[in-house]
Amino acid sequence: MKAQELRDKTPDELRAQLEALKKEAFNLRFQAATGQLESTARVGQVRKDIARVKTILNEKAAAAAQEA
Repeated sequence: MKAQELRDKTPDELRAQLEALKKEAFNLRFQAATGQLESTARVGQVRKDIARVKTILNEKAAAAAQEA
């Protein structure tokens, strides 16, 4: 997931994306605990995607606060 793709989304879409990523991270942790995880690299990828979404949400919030 590219940061530019995320910047084009609305804050509501970003929050929905964040929720989906958090659910996926939970499922991946559960799979790792039970020994069913096939792609260990996906765990790190999801964590980085969550960080990207949070960063862009904070950028948008700061820009909105600065305008007001």
